[in-house]
Amino acid sequence: MLAPPWIPVPAPGYGGVETVVSSLTEAFVEQGHDVTLLCAPGSRSSARVVTLLDEAHPDEIERSLYEVDHVARAFAVIERGHFDVVHDHCGFTAVAMADRIETPLVHTLHGQFTPSTAAFYAHHGHKATVVAISRTQIACAPSELAVVAAIPNPVDLSAWSLQEHKSDYLLWIGRMTEVKGPHRAIAAARAAGVPLVLAGVIQPGQRAFFEREIAPHVDGNRVRFIGEVGGATKRSLFANARALLMPIRWEEPFGMVMVEALACGTPVIAFPEGAARELVVHEHTGFLVDDEAAMAAAVGRLEQISPASCRAWAAAHCDVDVVSRAYVQVFRDAILARPEVRVARA
Repeated sequence: MLAPPWIPVPAPGYGGVETVVSSLTEAFVEQGHDVTLLCAPGSRSSARVVTLLDEAHPDEIERSLYEVDHVARAFAVIERGHFDVVHDHCGFTAVAMADRIETPLVHTLHGQFTPSTAAFYAHHGHKATVVAISRTQIACAPSELAVVAAIPNPVDLSAWSLQEHKSDYLLWIGRMTEVKGPHRAIAAARAAGVPLVLAGVIQPGQRAFFEREIAPHVDGNRVRFIGEVGGATKRSLFANARALLMPIRWEEPFGMVMVEALACGTPVIAFPEGAARELVVHEHTGFLVDDEAAMAAAVGRLEQISPASCRAWAAAHCDVDVVSRAYVQVFRDAILARPEVRVARA
């Protein structure tokens, strides 16, 4: 398992990719696989942990210097260790250089496609076995990129308790950006007459948006901002909310917060953008709505949604055991596609 160099696994706070890596790694170990986790310092796992750089770099995410250094050191470990397969979550460097190592490399697409990243994958994607996290993401991929499967990000349902009886607040959680729509969540909650809790990290470059669009509405009563949350506090926040609001305006390739909400029986009210169209089953696990007014109206229909149905959907599609076993099949196929490597090492 090749994790990014930026944040420890599991993430101490915000860190979606690191949470995915941690959940999958623990599942693979539980299933009896021999797993080595190549990761940032400070990481913890039941797998064999190998840290590569001297320190994590949470404030320098995507800086190429650290990614290249991290991957180069990882490839040295991989070539010495005679591994069967590498599962890469690291970014771009490992894919671009995957033809420099004999070990098959399975790469999970975690981000959206832009013109630049689409051109990158069109040129380098054939060097790895590529997995998407949603059908939406595949639809946005360049035609030259062969994606072998759409496997959703996992959630460990054992860590998320079903809560049948909800408190009287709505929840928005995420990065404080316009495309994520916290300001639209405020408008919808106000129109519905229900308190809203905003939670999440304000990353570099997002402070101006927060101060302009969010801060003037935060009164500690109808609108509360509680900052970044994790652990038991985060799970309780999700479990007790009447609904999670997802007023996004971009082709989000997944949206882990939607699955985490569903895991504890909390419906999701979302705009039909990106993977929300796949993760929210209209009138079964929540509602897909077109604007803030429709979102407010859907709040009045939440009694139609069964918390147990929300959790059952998450269990069937995104439970870590389901997701990890789907990846194991991809690993086996990737290994079999490189028979010359297997023979050479036999």
